[in-house]
Amino acid sequence: MHGDLEQRDRDQALIRFSNKSVSILVATDVAARGLDIDDLDAVINYQLARETEVHLHRIGRTGRAGNTGVACSLFSDREMFKIGLLAKLMDREIEAEALPSESVLDAVMIQPEMATIQIDGGKRQKVRPGDILGALTGEQGIAGTQVGKINVFANWAYVAVHRDVATIAEKKIATGKMKGRTFRVRRIRG
Repeated sequence: MHGDLEQRDRDQALIRFSNKSVSILVATDVAARGLDIDDLDAVINYQLARETEVHLHRIGRTGRAGNTGVACSLFSDREMFKIGLLAKLMDREIEAEALPSESVLDAVMIQPEMATIQIDGGKRQKVRPGDILGALTGEQGIAGTQVGKINVFANWAYVAVHRDVATIAEKKIATGKMKGRTFRVRRIRG
């Protein structure tokens, strides 16, 4: 995600990440400003911020609200002084570790458990999260436990469903009715 993205593309990237439809979100420092994502397992900084307080804020995105998380920052020997400043500000020791071997990079990427479906109907069409949940779970639909986060915007909505029932969910919404009408749907892919 970068600062030149259209707002809709930015929204979709954030929704897919918060819905757990993608496992990794890569963002520039400009794009990362103002992101409010709960429950981050890890934050990896490609670059240390110029100001120590800014860097502390960035790594603070993990482990919020009593949750645990890992913050990793890539740095060179020339930036070691910044690590010292950060450790002093945090009042704790920071351990430097070598990067893992290339074999870690060769490992198979795990597929996210969720898929995100876009519905071409939103608040202006009076679509509510309960309507979407009902359309998915009613009349031989998918189980409610297979439905994740639902986001409704002005003219479209997004719903996260377990990846193994995504095709069924798409068909349920596309062929069923909400608010007395049908809506176009599509799976959001990378």
